[in-house]
Amino acid sequence: MRTDPSAALTMLTRLGFASRGLLYLVIGFLILRTGRTEDTSGALSVLAQGGGRILLGLMIAGFLAYGLWRLSDAAFNIERHEHGRKGLAERGGAAASGLVHLFLAWQAVRLFQHTGASSGSGDSGAQEQAQTALSLPGGQLLLIVAGLALLVVGILQFKKAWQADFLKHLEPGVAHQPWARYTGQSGYSARGAVFLISGAFLASAGFKRKAGEAGGMEEALTWLSSPWDTVVALGLLLFGLYCLIEARFRVINDVPVGGLARKARSKLPV
Repeated sequence: MRTDPSAALTMLTRLGFASRGLLYLVIGFLILRTGRTEDTSGALSVLAQGGGRILLGLMIAGFLAYGLWRLSDAAFNIERHEHGRKGLAERGGAAASGLVHLFLAWQAVRLFQHTGASSGSGDSGAQEQAQTALSLPGGQLLLIVAGLALLVVGILQFKKAWQADFLKHLEPGVAHQPWARYTGQSGYSARGAVFLISGAFLASAGFKRKAGEAGGMEEALTWLSSPWDTVVALGLLLFGLYCLIEARFRVINDVPVGGLARKARSKLPV
């Protein structure tokens, strides 16, 4: 019996949603239970140490499929975004999300090859990247633009939480449930806060030409004081739960893998 590649990609994409949810559950749990702050890469390392190669292998497959599905959406409008600037912006966001999750897959592959190894040197990845950017021509402007972009993303996350338009992607029977709405709204609000703080850190690093001012999710969570650290941690925990809801109930339009492959073959020289 032959497996439909489109159906297989859809199934693995659901695994990708679940894998992303697991990362955010770990991030929120660590803050609430131990006060330890991690970003998604750090959470992946924690899972690698605790879950071993089988869990990592599943997450690699999920992140790869999720990343390819997002990039396919950006290229072929799989999710049927509307025409115009809003649709283009949504497809651009899908492309960025796809690249981020392919990067997570790559990190998971590295951890898979060195299961049990220490997760890193303890240095801030955001600050190292900022230092690299500042050493390049136009690096200061690049940092400022990146910081402003993160600020915009943070605002859009709050807008998404307020309008609850994420519910349109769920099966109707679940989309109308209050628990789905409130879980998603809390999660996207927490993500919005993290993006805003990270964007402010990055823009500050650019304006001051100081890489030490840069920071990502881990630094943003560390910067928060009580009780806001707990509030955001709960929100990230709920975002993880919402990702699990999406893994089960999101309406995922299949990527026409077979059709795209045939179209690609038809363009090859005979």
